[in-house]
Amino acid sequence: MLVSCWYLYLGVQSLYREVLNMASVLQKLVTPLFSGPSEPPRNKVTVVGVGHVGMACAVSIVLRELADELALVDVMEDKLKGEMMDLQHGSLFLKTPKIVSGKDYSVSADSRIVVVTAGARLQEGESRLNLVQRNVNIFRHIIPQIVRYSPNCVLIVVSNPVDIMTYVTWKLSGLPKHRVIGSGTNLDSARFRYLMAERLGIHPSSFNGWILGEHGDSSVLVWSGTNVAGVRLQKLNPDIGKDTDRENWKETHKMVVDSAYEVIRLKGHTNWAIGLSVADLTESLMKNLNRVHPVSTMVKGMYGISNEVYLSLPCVLNSAGVSSVINTTLSDHEISQLKNSADALWDIQKDLKDV
Repeated sequence: MLVSCWYLYLGVQSLYREVLNMASVLQKLVTPLFSGPSEPPRNKVTVVGVGHVGMACAVSIVLRELADELALVDVMEDKLKGEMMDLQHGSLFLKTPKIVSGKDYSVSADSRIVVVTAGARLQEGESRLNLVQRNVNIFRHIIPQIVRYSPNCVLIVVSNPVDIMTYVTWKLSGLPKHRVIGSGTNLDSARFRYLMAERLGIHPSSFNGWILGEHGDSSVLVWSGTNVAGVRLQKLNPDIGKDTDRENWKETHKMVVDSAYEVIRLKGHTNWAIGLSVADLTESLMKNLNRVHPVSTMVKGMYGISNEVYLSLPCVLNSAGVSSVINTTLSDHEISQLKNSADALWDIQKDLKDV
């Protein structure tokens, strides 16, 4: 009887060793304590469009450790997969545990923030209205898919012309206006602060100045509010920003407007500065910071603007999106410029189809 039990014990041990040998490395390595469904990501960011701008946004966001999951979406499957793999191979140096991609928008599900950079480029001889209409046709496919899978997300529109495309996104999405934001003049203002700070010999963060209105040629530089440590430059030079200014500070605004064209002439495209700008906006939204940014928002009813247009004003950004707009004290001339900016956009928007 004892001998039989011994042989039975040896048989069980042999079977156990055989089962252990058949187990995978993973099964040998870990003992699971919980087998239920995993929690959805809490800070997921999706970037739609993996061109130069889209990838600059994606890289800037993960380097600032703002997302626990990054999703990339594009129609160019080979490039999409290549960009995903390239980022995944750098996972050791990142703190974004999951990076995914797909042509299907289901990969974007449960995103808190969706950054839209996709769109057509202006062709030689093409009118701005025709370009916008082509982008409207693209967005009619993109935006409903985003909202279907992430109905609670905040949308950041980067595609140009950004103010009009933000309006289009708002219309197509059905989302409340505070959750549809255009990158607007956040970058224009950053360029302005850099150029002014260089001339003054200080860091850009120590110079305070805003560019509002359209992200483009009709942008409005608020000279009345420029200051360093509370010292208003207009107090030091009443002619600053005017044609009568002997120091010609007005030239700085022209440099801001022309800077994108200059970068494109030199390297073929812009991407890093706008990527950093979008990551800056993403941080304020993700971390509920209540920071003020000049971003594109619905301005109907403000400063005498009667049409539904998106323009950049100083907006407070937190986890809800745009929580409020700062009532900036503008001069009569600046208000007039802002209205002209709104009219220029409306002249294009009013003729758009299928919005």
